[in-house]
Amino acid sequence: MSEPKPVTEKLQPKSAGAFKKFMRWFFIIIILVTSAFVYWKYYYTFSSGLQGGKMQKISYKGNIFKTWEGYLLISLTTTDNNISLSTKEFNFSVTSDSIAHVLENYEGKRVKVRYKQKNGTLPWRGDTEYIVYEVSVDQQ
Repeated sequence: MSEPKPVTEKLQPKSAGAFKKFMRWFFIIIILVTSAFVYWKYYYTFSSGLQGGKMQKISYKGNIFKTWEGYLLISLTTTDNNISLSTKEFNFSVTSDSIAHVLENYEGKRVKVRYKQKNGTLPWRGDTEYIVYEVSVDQQ
């Protein structure tokens, strides 16, 4: 009978190419997940709506990034004579200079603003999550 032939193949370690391939895919996945998070946090519109109230203040402020910031006073309770007993502030930011100038003209008047709410703020977009993109005078 013949003896079985011994295996003479050398065991080769995994190539360095497999590690490079793993690292390449790892970084691609990290970049995609980070990009999706940044989009969701800063650019995705969480909600949009209409808010009415008395235009109280609009100002152009900031040290490095100048942004338009303002707020409306929302009457929660009023008397029969239309006097506000309790109010709430609605803080917002404006990215458009033309909308901001319209709001300056409506200061002290009742207005309605359409806004988009983002999940986070960016320094060049404003201090609040609420971005006003349309304004009209409230006819009440």
